[in-house]
Amino acid sequence: MRFIHTADWHLGRLFYGLRLTEDQAHVLDQLIDLARSVRPDAVIVSGDVYDRAVPPPDAVRLLDYVLSRFILDLRIPVIMIAGNHDSPDRLGFGSKVMAAEDLHIFGAPGPNAERVTLHDEAGPVRFYAIPYAEPAAVENALALEQGRDHQAVMTAYLNQARGAHPPGERSVLIAHAFVAGGEESESERPLSVGGADRVSTELFEGFNYVALGHLHRPQAAGREIVRYAGSLLKYSFADGDQSRTVSVVEIDESGKCRVESVPLTPRRDVRRIEGHLDQLQNNPELQGNREDYLMITLLDTHPILDLMGKLRQVFPNVLHVERPHLTAHGDKSVNRRDHRRMNDLDLFAGFFKEVTGDSLTADQQAAYQVVVDELRRREREVL
Repeated sequence: MRFIHTADWHLGRLFYGLRLTEDQAHVLDQLIDLARSVRPDAVIVSGDVYDRAVPPPDAVRLLDYVLSRFILDLRIPVIMIAGNHDSPDRLGFGSKVMAAEDLHIFGAPGPNAERVTLHDEAGPVRFYAIPYAEPAAVENALALEQGRDHQAVMTAYLNQARGAHPPGERSVLIAHAFVAGGEESESERPLSVGGADRVSTELFEGFNYVALGHLHRPQAAGREIVRYAGSLLKYSFADGDQSRTVSVVEIDESGKCRVESVPLTPRRDVRRIEGHLDQLQNNPELQGNREDYLMITLLDTHPILDLMGKLRQVFPNVLHVERPHLTAHGDKSVNRRDHRRMNDLDLFAGFFKEVTGDSLTADQQAAYQVVVDELRRREREVL
């Protein structure tokens, strides 16, 4: 059996105020072409289909276009789960009706791991789908004690899936989670604060392949068959050294997997460059593709009138400019943390210390975590 594993489309994403819908459509057309070429038995989307709970209309239209191509034109089943950015109820609307056309969407997590069964010449393959599950939202359905974390929630779902799985048959797990040891990117929203969102890779023993979403860097999570497909595009300038891929997975009759990473080519790359203004304006080796989305580190120390206007004469899509000499008065010995690389807890702890002069205690950190997790849970439905 062959299937395509992709995740973290984040349709409707804004990047420095710029809507990326056309860029996303560009690479999704490549995904459609890939499906037409390799003729997979299914396409798996492991969560964060949209970038926020209430997506903009152009993002909804784009998803409708892509799914109609897979389902109606190519007749390829799709299995899709909600991620932490999605509204589970909105994404899952009409899912029972659409399942009749082999569009399987799992939004709100229930008491059991959902299952889709597909067949090849060697027999059935069971696909177990676990949408992103906020511990507080499912603890009653799973009969968990209050205060359980993501590890406990995932353990409960996987134990249930293993108990229902017919012995000797092949299985694929689809989940949206943060596996401990995975490499983060700046562009991900934390599932919770304080490290309570991590789950262990050992949880996934027994599955022939684990199709993960959440982390934006394509990577294996402890084992080659436990994989993040990665995000559709680069959503941070810190991701500039990474490639973006989708995974084509083949499972043979014994359950052994072969994984091929297929690169996606963006309409515009996301890059960082640096230099003096005259170099950037006149040196083609520094310029690269002028149409890319750029963050520029400018090394000039003197004032420059209409700097962004001058840069955009050469680079129409420059989105951000850094001037190091203006930071800490040019004193590179000053220890300053880049706020873009800090998580919510770090930012709040810094603010708290700046205001009170004291560091957050462990109890205060725990209280902050409870409040933020609850706000994020509400945000999923009201944004």
